[in-house]
Amino acid sequence: MNVPIRYHITGRRASEIAESVERGIREGELTAGTRLPTVRSLASHRGISTATVASAYRELRRRGLVAGAGRLGTTIAPRVPPSPRGRPIVPAGVVDLLSGNPDPSLLPDLGSAFASLPHDPVLYGAAGSDPELLALAAARFDRDGVPSDHLTVVGGALDGIQLALMAHVRPGDRIAVEDPCYPGIIDLASALGLAVIPMAIDDRGPTPEGLARALRSGAVACAMTPRAQNPFGSAVDAERAGELRAVLAGHPSVLVLEDDHAFDITERPCHSLCEPGRARWAHLRSVSKSLGPDLRLAIMSGDATTVARVEGRRLLAAGWVSHLLQRLVVSLWGKPDAAPATEAVAAAYTGRREALRSALSARGIESHGRAGLNVWIPVAHEDATVAALQERGWGVLAGDRFRIASPRGIRVTTSRLEPDDAARFAADLEAALTPQPSRLS
Repeated sequence: MNVPIRYHITGRRASEIAESVERGIREGELTAGTRLPTVRSLASHRGISTATVASAYRELRRRGLVAGAGRLGTTIAPRVPPSPRGRPIVPAGVVDLLSGNPDPSLLPDLGSAFASLPHDPVLYGAAGSDPELLALAAARFDRDGVPSDHLTVVGGALDGIQLALMAHVRPGDRIAVEDPCYPGIIDLASALGLAVIPMAIDDRGPTPEGLARALRSGAVACAMTPRAQNPFGSAVDAERAGELRAVLAGHPSVLVLEDDHAFDITERPCHSLCEPGRARWAHLRSVSKSLGPDLRLAIMSGDATTVARVEGRRLLAAGWVSHLLQRLVVSLWGKPDAAPATEAVAAAYTGRREALRSALSARGIESHGRAGLNVWIPVAHEDATVAALQERGWGVLAGDRFRIASPRGIRVTTSRLEPDDAARFAADLEAALTPQPSRLS
């Protein structure tokens, strides 16, 4: 599809042309896959040099708004960096199974932890990462077989992934992501000007064939979730981890990124693909799901070069993650009952997720979710299913925001779904999926 006649690219300078295209995307005039005029034809139409148009297209490509398509020229990217937007609205009377949030009742009480924080001010020049927090994190990494020689603190998992990518990749590079995938990863890749290559996944994580195909396609980085994958609920086991490591062994320079966001809320063990001898890797553990989304903090373990570059880039921007947050995590992790409390939370989430999957299975409905807070349910018609469930009092997410090339589905967050409610949801979903008889006589 070419640029619509009703939309005209304006401007005579490269910045003006780029702004015109961006405005067209923002206002919905230019949609994914729309082919822009060739550099030569637009230059002729506007009476400007081809160098000016080429510069505008380069800027759009750098920002992830357009992509090169070989002989097809320049097209609007399949997914462009998002404008600020709020979370989906849950109408009154509808049960929220769409937000992806943890259960507030299973989050720790922060009152006593705040009261125990040190009162001495942290001044410029202090170490960016709290030594006691790094020591506690290292012990956790070591228990799971994740190398912990080089650690740093970042402002959440996505912040760490962004810093690691900026340390190694350039606009135009390719990154392999799980499909379906957490939308934040795709949006971040687009914002960095990276081309996204989907990796097929199943209940045991990325498939070896999907990873190999993405790497053969030129991916210089791959982003994976070792357990509790969002939205599919995959969890990599020991056998699959070995298969994926074997594929990665043939691509030693590829940057491996692991987002282990559910490390404290799942009973599944961690089977990391990050090995001490690997040149470029980063394994991130955010506390958002276990301690609360407002604690914007994650621990990164990685190779020496990646961690050093991340720390350098952090110093140029935020400088450090608040030491109040770091000491708060130290206080919570250091409690005598921290481990039993964590195990109880993980068991509660497992029970709720498995209650829904059992209820669905009893009605012959396929679902996926070996770990984490979400269940993925394949459906033929996403929007219609979401609408039908909302009429019955349930709010779920259509899978289109997560998918690249994978089959359709819906995501259901089970963090606050009790077993009795799970049975009722399964019955309502079965009704929503059952074809209604025609009203025509």
